[in-house]
Amino acid sequence: MSENAFFPITNWSEDDKPREKLMLKGKSALSDAELIAILIGSGSRNESAVDLSKRILKSVDNNLNALGKLSISQLMVFKGIGEAKAISIIAALELGRRRRSEDAVELVKITSSKMIFEIMQPIIGELPHEEFWIVYLNNSNKILSKSQLSKGGITGTLVDVRLVFKMALEMGATGLILCHNHPSGTLVPSEADKQITKKLRTAGDSLEIKVLDHLIVTEFGYFSFVDEGIF
Repeated sequence: MSENAFFPITNWSEDDKPREKLMLKGKSALSDAELIAILIGSGSRNESAVDLSKRILKSVDNNLNALGKLSISQLMVFKGIGEAKAISIIAALELGRRRRSEDAVELVKITSSKMIFEIMQPIIGELPHEEFWIVYLNNSNKILSKSQLSKGGITGTLVDVRLVFKMALEMGATGLILCHNHPSGTLVPSEADKQITKKLRTAGDSLEIKVLDHLIVTEFGYFSFVDEGIF
């Protein structure tokens, strides 16, 4: 058979059909399982790539965020998923997470706490430990920089007030938003959260650099000090 000979789609293997569907109908026409099937390329002797992908998704209640948290060894539990396929799945989901972060940063101007949550959730929302970040803004509330200030254990993290404003002065920021995550998922600020907010606001006032808000971020939601009337 010549290389360019016609080969009916109906005769293609189950593993090739998602690729053809993408070419004919576009990426949005494919289900999550079909997209994963393209990543892994093939299933096992008794299971197509699509069926294998459906089984993997079912194990995490069809939740892509949950799938993105699986390790290589957890994915390799599924028959038909070797190390290379597991790595392909993890790499693809990590790219998707990073794309979400980059898309959010393209927001022209910060006008709400929800916008900050959309920017920071992909960065710190799913971490198993606590991190404290500062979002630096210019006088038009446009983001100049996002900076990790500290990284701590699950019980808390340390904040260097001097470093916060040293960086603000260096980049000419006129405002900043405090952000940290709660790995426990709780959206209730601790006394330490309130104290560091007050301390940073006081320092900012003396330097004419306004602390605009403090967000506690979790995987599924956020708490805004301003929205809740704590400021």
